[in-house]
Amino acid sequence: MDSLHKEVLPYENSDLGKKKQVALMFNKIAKHYDFLNHFLSLGIDNIWRRKTINKLKPFQPKTILDVATGTGDLAIAALKLNPDKIVGVDISEEMLAVGKQKMIKKGLSDRIELKKGDGEELPVEDGSFDAVTVAFGVRNFENLQKGLKDIYRVLNQNGRVVILEFSKPTAFPLKQIYNFYFLNVLPTIGKLVSKDNKAYAYLPESVRQFPFGNDFIKELKNAGFKNCSCQTLTFGICSIYLGEK
Repeated sequence: MDSLHKEVLPYENSDLGKKKQVALMFNKIAKHYDFLNHFLSLGIDNIWRRKTINKLKPFQPKTILDVATGTGDLAIAALKLNPDKIVGVDISEEMLAVGKQKMIKKGLSDRIELKKGDGEELPVEDGSFDAVTVAFGVRNFENLQKGLKDIYRVLNQNGRVVILEFSKPTAFPLKQIYNFYFLNVLPTIGKLVSKDNKAYAYLPESVRQFPFGNDFIKELKNAGFKNCSCQTLTFGICSIYLGEK
């Protein structure tokens, strides 16, 4: 069963499919991505990642795959679980290049392996990981169900997926403040810093169209996951989803 959410593209006038557009977009903004992430979220994104990784603590996963790893921040956060192996995959070569430099600088190259990989066709064997993590990545899948089913494939029996993704505050007045910031402030600052006119306009639109809460839990269940749960963070700006194979 395919997801019914509307497809949002970074570059509406491009002939490229969403997957290639997303790779192109992240290649363009890679050098500014970490700065903008931390600046635009006022540093709260680091707290969100820590909370996401804490969801896996009770299960003590020894092998972790970080999908849409970007520059590797969630993979780095996952080190606190003391796993034997962390692999991060991403479709953007430039994001990975920034991530690899970060690992060298932090002395983590021997603990975290970063490699190019499509989140919907993961370059790993069936049942080879105890846990899969994704931060702000599933929203960029060209085919959401295909991506979630491939995550299910690579998990071993009783493996867990934990997903951090933007959602939407619903309570007044935070909803109105959030919408103003997301639709006006964020794209303007993003454009000024990254020099990409589309990337930070794509972000709020992709969040607006993406399923969240119970709707996303339905997507997880459709992909085969059980015992799915959702925890909202920072008044509903983000949600953490947990699912079991």
